Parts: sequence; C-alpha cells; structure tokens
Amino acid sequence: MSTVGSTERPLRVAIVGSGPAGFYAAGQLLQNKELTVSVDVFDRLATPWGLVRFGVAPDHPKIKSVTRVFEKAAQKPGFRFHGNVEIGRDLSHQQLADAYDAVLYAVGTPADRHLNIPGEELAGSGSATEFVAWYNGHPDYADASFDLSAKRAVVVGNGNVALDVARMLMLSGEELAVTDTTDHAIAALRDSEVEEVVVLGRRGPVQAAFTTPELLELGELTLADVVVHQDEIELDPSSAKALEDADKTTTSNVETLREYAGRTPSGKPRRIVLRFLASPVEILGDEQGHVRGVVIERNELVEDGGRLAAKPTGQRETLEAGLVFRAVGYVGTPLPGVPFDADKLRILNQDGRVLDPETRQPLAGVYAAGWVKRGPSGVIGTNKKCATDTVELLLEDLGAGRLPSPSENPDALLEQLRERGVPVIDYAGWEAIDAHEKALGEPQNRPRVKLVDRDEQLRVAGYQPVG
Repeated sequence: MSTVGSTERPLRVAIVGSGPAGFYAAGQLLQNKELTVSVDVFDRLATPWGLVRFGVAPDHPKIKSVTRVFEKAAQKPGFRFHGNVEIGRDLSHQQLADAYDAVLYAVGTPADRHLNIPGEELAGSGSATEFVAWYNGHPDYADASFDLSAKRAVVVGNGNVALDVARMLMLSGEELAVTDTTDHAIAALRDSEVEEVVVLGRRGPVQAAFTTPELLELGELTLADVVVHQDEIELDPSSAKALEDADKTTTSNVETLREYAGRTPSGKPRRIVLRFLASPVEILGDEQGHVRGVVIERNELVEDGGRLAAKPTGQRETLEAGLVFRAVGYVGTPLPGVPFDADKLRILNQDGRVLDPETRQPLAGVYAAGWVKRGPSGVIGTNKKCATDTVELLLEDLGAGRLPSPSENPDALLEQLRERGVPVIDYAGWEAIDAHEKALGEPQNRPRVKLVDRDEQLRVAGYQPVG
C-alpha cells in the first residue's frame, strides 16, 4: 500500500485562486523536500497573480516585482496552472474534493463594502474596487466607463486604495504613459476634467490605515498640491496618548500630515485634499439622477470598547462634487458548496481549517488562506505567513491521517473540462500572454500593454477549441 506524499503516490492539492496567498501556499508545499507533492492552481481568469495584477497601482512596479517569487514556484516540479476555470460554474467544490487529497481556497474578498447612505445608487457614485479593476485591465471591467467631467471627486476611505484612486485621478499624461495602466484608462484619465480630489477619513490621522510611502507619493505629483487642514489633524487627548505607543508607520504618517498642513500650496493646477473626522451622510443628485454633491458630517472620537470610534457631532456641510468613490473595505462572496460565514463575510474557518456549518468541526481536507480566511488586512507579504500557517495545518492533518482519500483522478477531471469545451489555459498559455503584453509595451517604454479581452487572451495563449 502506497503512502500519500511519496514518489508512488504524491500528495495532490488543489488551490483555488492564483493571487499572493494561493502562490505562497503552492510554493510552501512544493519546496517541502520530505514530500512528493503535486499542486494544481485554478483561477477563473486566464491570467494569474490576482490583486498583484489587478489591484496594485500601475505606478508601483516595485510592488509588482513580487511575481518573481511566484514564477519560481510555478517552475517547480509538480506545479500546474489551470486558468479560465471557475469553481461553481465549470467545476464544483465536490468534484475537487473527490479528486484531491486537499482543497485550499485562496480566492480573496472580491466585493466591496457599501456606505449605506442615501444617494449611493446615483450615477457618478461607485466603488473604488471597480475603478481600480478598470484601470488595471480586469476583463470583468474592461467595458466599464466613468464620467470624469466633474471638477471635484470625493473618495471615501482612509486606506491605501483611497490614496491610489486619488493619485491615479491626479497623474499627468506623462506619468501615466510609462505605466501598465490600460490604454482605455490612459485615454480617459488624460481627458479627465477632475481638478480636486477630497479624501474623507471618518476618524483621525492616528487611526488612518494607509502606509507612509503611499502618503509621501502624493507630495511628489507633477500636477497636484496636497492640502491638509490643520484643525482636522489636531489630536484629541486619547489620540495623542495612542500616538505615544504607536508603530513607526503611524508616527511617520502623522509627521507627514503635519508637514503637509504647514505647506503653502505651490499653485499646481490640481490638488488633493485630505480630510479627517468627516463622514459622508448623504449623496445629493441633480434632476438627471447624477451626483451633484456630498453632505459631510463632522465627527469626534470617543472611547468604545478599548478603541476610538467616530461619533457624529451634528455639524454638517455640503461639498459640491460630481464623482464619488467608496473605498471602505472588501468582503468575501460565497462559493457554491463551500461553508461561508455570513457575519464575517469570509469562508467559515478556524485558523485556515474550513468548518462544517452544522457541527463547527473541521471539514476533512478543506482549507482557506489569505483574505478569504482572515479578512482584508495587511499587505501582500502578510499573505505569506497566512498561507504558510494554513499549509502547516494541512501537513499536520496529512501526518495524522485526517485527509480523505480521493475517489477520482485530477487528470480525468481536466479531461472532462476539455471535452465540455471549457478553454483551460495552462501556465505555458499564460507565459505566451505575458510575453505578448511585454512585447507590446517595449516600444512605448512601458512594462506591458495588458490584454483585457478574454477572447484575445485565449487566442494569444494558443487555445484551440476541441473539434
């Protein structure tokens, strides 16, 4: 009788999601020298890398260089990529569970949180998630359009995504031209009439979630000044005390904001205004149903269960604006057949072991990693430890004999997909797309020109329909 994890019978793992958490998990499994492992990574898109490709700002190429780590994992024996395969549509969870010793979900949290205020449904009000996906070339948003004719835009949120959106709206044509921003977005942003972006944070500067490099970048924009109101960054006693014990990022953020507040605007044609202790309470519309303004309420910070929470003061102002983006967080969406925690909006799990919703006991051989495991927190590198922790639990269960025995073969599963005409893109297909995009970008001194049309991606990948 063969032992799972030996050369006779490799440990077979399916990973759903090819973003950072998925690839960190694959790399962790494949570098284990005590086991023979085969890893099949599935993604509903034809291209891998997840948020590194579709979430990281185009003018941040250094952050995107993390894909070199993922490329090394992809070259290890036992790795396979199956792009353009959606779990719940092309394959079910049960089919994966029947064909693999373990199934690990690393699908992220693709949906965005809503503000839940009147007027949020108006034309010109939307999610930063969609805007970011649009300028980064996500195929689902290639046909999206954004009316950039307004003079003022409001971005609600105090994290890096909010700053990315503000910065992208303020970049000059020359600054955009050397990035991998999609061609359709470059054309629209070049013609944008937005002159001011107001970024709203409901709490103060000590509680802001952005990181210092992203904050400093705003001060280096060619066309935009950064404006911070001195009275909105004055710290209440509780925040001042919290700052004394704060980490380096928070301390640097406050120092940078104080420096911005002391600056005299240099007269650049555009500006980014960073507001604090301010929440939108209503989005106002015109007769055509388009955003015309935002009602903002002033907040104060109060102690609430050991943290400082924003409490409305009743002081309100109306800010004229024609464009509003919410950037207040991400949430997971349920996958058919996979237990989901409707309260926490992520896969139901304990430390990475997916739980049976009835018994609250681990489901044998089913795991989660990344944001869909712990919620949308941390930076890209945070997913490495998260994925490693989950893989350690998987291997612990293997050693204890807790993994189920597959009743099907992964190759038979893949053959079924081909017979049904599902265009499965392997890693060589992705490499062809990658090379094609880079070749398109080279004459323009750009990292790449992204293919955003699914059919074109399949063609470049060399997909040949059966028959």
